Amino acid sequence: MKKSIRFKIVFVALVVFLAYTIMLNLVSGSISLSYKDIIDVILGNRIFTELEYNILFKIRIPRIISAILFGIALSISGFLLQTFFKNPIVGPFVLGISSGARLFVGLFILSNISIGFIESPLITIFLAAAVGSLLSMLLVLLFARKVDNISILVVVGMMIGYIASAGTDFMIAFANEHEIAALVSWSMGSFSGIGWNVLRLSAVIIIPTVVLVFFLSKPLEAYLLGENYAKSMGIDIKSFRLVLIILSSILSACVTAFAGPISFVGIAVPHIARLSIKTSNPKILVPVLVLLGASFCLLADYFARTLFSPTELSISTVTSVMGAPIVIWLMVSRRKKV
Repeated sequence: MKKSIRFKIVFVALVVFLAYTIMLNLVSGSISLSYKDIIDVILGNRIFTELEYNILFKIRIPRIISAILFGIALSISGFLLQTFFKNPIVGPFVLGISSGARLFVGLFILSNISIGFIESPLITIFLAAAVGSLLSMLLVLLFARKVDNISILVVVGMMIGYIASAGTDFMIAFANEHEIAALVSWSMGSFSGIGWNVLRLSAVIIIPTVVLVFFLSKPLEAYLLGENYAKSMGIDIKSFRLVLIILSSILSACVTAFAGPISFVGIAVPHIARLSIKTSNPKILVPVLVLLGASFCLLADYFARTLFSPTELSISTVTSVMGAPIVIWLMVSRRKKV
């Protein structure tokens, strides 16, 4: 009974917080809008001026939607990886998966490679990121078979990330200034400048994937209780692990392809979610991750835009400051338990 009340309180609090962060991002910026302006328009008491309309529907609303979608994607991706490895300190950025996606996206940006039967450059970039993510994940899995210590596995992931970054730097050495500027701008990580075409494709990729993860709640819960228990429930462990890898890589690749590498969200948000609801039940945890991941990235984007306005920070700078202390605390607390 107490748990049920706690879940409801946390869920309502997160819905309210998400609504607040959306409104905060709507009204803040170089040209300010008040909460009253937004409410008056919603109630039909006034209409937007042309300038206000352009700012909201061409800049702020697409940016808000991208922060929501990509925050959800990173949170669920991190949760799937943590479920796979049964450890709370792994995530797409730490394991070098985001860096692998960055390497392959950089390869397409800097070499102008095109896939003949795919006309859309957006789909090409996403596929490049997906291939890079999957290859990095496969490398991590090869080492995971031989390494039992998670700290060593994290270091291996970091080394894979460094190797991928070295490959990107090598390509930059032979690129022209325009290509270098495009890659550097993208690799800093930002929700700025994301258009409706990117949002539509991202929504088509992320929303069905997250829904599928939710419907996998029962086998996920069984897997968390142990492989023997999962087998007794009729789950094919090898196939299920493959599904976890693919779903996590798809979500991570989508974010990296369209917003650049964004760090620590995939580790910090799942851990905060578990602390807030005191359960690892995926049926409860996934909706909380959706709300918390969206709010986390919206808040990070608000700080990135406003802390040193008019200079804008990269989103990874802010998420690192917000998420790195949580990772450090996780490492230290796990060390104490050993």
